[in-house]
Amino acid sequence: MQKKINIALESVPRVGLGKLFITVAFLCGYFFVGCNNAYIEEVDRAGDYDYRPGYPELRVVGAGLVDVETDSAFIDISAEVVYASLVFKKIDELFQSSIELDVQIVDQNEPDRLIQSDNAEYVISDSISSVVNSQDAYAIKRSIPVEPGVYTVRVILRDASNERESYRELSIEIPNPSEKRSHLTNIQVFAKDQKASNSFFEATTTYNLSERSDSVRLVFQVTNNKINEPQTIDTQLLKFDSDTLHARPMSWPDYTLASLPYKGIDYGEFEVLNNSKRILSQPGTVTIEFFFDDLKRGNYRFEVRTQVGDEEIYKARDFSVKSPHYPSLRTPRELAAPLVYLMRKDDHEELMAISDLKHQKLAVDRFWLSNIKNTTKALQVIELYYERVEEANKQFSNYKEGWKTDMGMMYILFGPPWYIENTLEQKIWRYSNDFYNPETNFTFKSYKFKNKFYPFDNFQLLRNQQYFSLEYRQIQKWLSGSILRDNI
Repeated sequence: MQKKINIALESVPRVGLGKLFITVAFLCGYFFVGCNNAYIEEVDRAGDYDYRPGYPELRVVGAGLVDVETDSAFIDISAEVVYASLVFKKIDELFQSSIELDVQIVDQNEPDRLIQSDNAEYVISDSISSVVNSQDAYAIKRSIPVEPGVYTVRVILRDASNERESYRELSIEIPNPSEKRSHLTNIQVFAKDQKASNSFFEATTTYNLSERSDSVRLVFQVTNNKINEPQTIDTQLLKFDSDTLHARPMSWPDYTLASLPYKGIDYGEFEVLNNSKRILSQPGTVTIEFFFDDLKRGNYRFEVRTQVGDEEIYKARDFSVKSPHYPSLRTPRELAAPLVYLMRKDDHEELMAISDLKHQKLAVDRFWLSNIKNTTKALQVIELYYERVEEANKQFSNYKEGWKTDMGMMYILFGPPWYIENTLEQKIWRYSNDFYNPETNFTFKSYKFKNKFYPFDNFQLLRNQQYFSLEYRQIQKWLSGSILRDNI
């Protein structure tokens, strides 16, 4: 019988930040986040969105696991591909797309040595034409038997209609259950919308999961082959202090050094939402599951530390809860929020304060139609605006929604740049061949380098008071509909 433990979490009082920092100072051995730089190496954040126009949008996670009954090892692959990123053809009243998923597993120490391969073809069919524009994803799961070891897993998804491919690479370790030492696997994250009919837990394939997921399941395996020594398992769920504000106007002052928007996310300030301690007295491999309900928007870390005698192992999984249909926009509130870049502050606050969703949707429609008098043109502008918002979410998402970042704001208002110049500290977006015109060249500076301690790009626009007129003119293009013929 499979050894699985479902943890019924006990309620743990939340600790105020002031009290928490004192506790951390004295109990660094227990509140281990940030206390030892070696732990940072074991923090998993999954992958980013892989958005390239015209190519399949592929999202992949993998885990190396052990069958607790047979001690046989295998790699679990969970992949998703966005419907709208595929080419569909209408065949016999059905809209169909053919894709091929190729998984190659190689020895990480010998990259040219192919250990195992797995290839499968899929035909996606739907009778409803809206599937060709759907931002939902087609889910694929593969389980591939291998020997314990450390592997590089290459996942290639090919659209058969245009032969375009998307590629992702994973690093996966499978512990050897026969070794006389303890093991701890990476932590898998699954989410479920309990309000939906026939809902079930699905693997989270990126750092982000939507607020619509009202139940989160975290799974890992522990192995103890030291017969006479019990194994202690400490876990905790943390929520970090992070910036959730939309980008400020282009002409405003830059962010101050001490502000949270400047920092982005502060791993030194966190709230302990839950902690648990368990002791396993029996040897062998055990699967442990934790369930958390109704997590609010924010950035989280689930940590596991296991100890047998003097041997200690640490693993962690970071994830972020974002808007209900992220990266898409469906609810009236999701559609209303990005209008902050086109509306006066008071008007937008009034729009967001509408609690009735039907009335809020009518207010959003009224905003567009009261500015763009032509209904056909208004629909085209609306489609363009929200298309850019979704693309910003996929390209610039970090600790907050991509549309809220400085790059997201500029992408929405001005569209994709003609040219991009990259250096270590900054990016320059150019919207003309005149590289000296301040109204068509914008500089973003990163005050923190992306690394294992700060895993996000946080490029901030170098603001200037002279941008006031430019931003005003650009907003008027959106409100008049002239954005369709004159982007900048």
